[in-house]
Amino acid sequence: MLLFWKKLQTYSGCEEFIRRAITNPSPESEEEAWNTVLPAVDQLKEFYDFSLELDAVFPKLLAALCKNDPKSSLANQQALAKQLADVFDFVLRFDDLKMVNPAIQNDFSYYRRTLNRMKLSKKDLNISIRDELANRMSLFFAYPTPMMNVVNETTVKFLSQDAGVARENVTQALATMANVCQEMVDKKKFSSDETNMFCLRCMTGSIILFDHLHAQGAFCKKSPILIKNCILVLKNFQGGSVDGLLNALRFTTIHLNEPDTPNNIKHLLD
Repeated sequence: MLLFWKKLQTYSGCEEFIRRAITNPSPESEEEAWNTVLPAVDQLKEFYDFSLELDAVFPKLLAALCKNDPKSSLANQQALAKQLADVFDFVLRFDDLKMVNPAIQNDFSYYRRTLNRMKLSKKDLNISIRDELANRMSLFFAYPTPMMNVVNETTVKFLSQDAGVARENVTQALATMANVCQEMVDKKKFSSDETNMFCLRCMTGSIILFDHLHAQGAFCKKSPILIKNCILVLKNFQGGSVDGLLNALRFTTIHLNEPDTPNNIKHLLD
């Protein structure tokens, strides 16, 4: 997972070549832009393919942790609990980088626009990403937080089936993860800023997924998540940038702006 995050971190895009092809169109500039976009889009396909793998394996991880009593499972299967935290850490890292890199969607939009012309000119012999796949990838990258969306959707689908895992077990596990991570950062259990950021990403991912699964969400008064403490520990953290995590709570949860959400919680995320 770290490999994909680092690849996204170094993704620079093809803006210069695309702009040249659009503002000064010629066979040469268009050919140069196309040849530059092709390997970039192949890299985007790697990200999309990884999202498919995440879609396949994440429910299995939840099943292993939540089939029985989730608190005991988290305590007794710490390697699996760490894997769950690793997923949230990667997802929040990836989505944070994606949101601040418009080159991703710009490059792919140019690719899709140019694809039809390449078909007509018979220059598409080596193109691996054709219409159907391009459409699916476009939908994936259209989300501001595509990896978190995959986690949310695959979990909702998994629990809607007869998976042998109670929804209450999953939400209890997520609430426990969020509260434990909040307490570890708040009590300064770790001196490393990197480790604390890891905990904060796990906390935030747990809150977002909980909010998508629980009928009343993560922000209501009766929420088992200590949501006020979680928000405060984010806002007070000085060891790294948490703007992306706060924005994830603001914009990828679904219950924040509901009438049952206390005003003091809404104001904390204003």
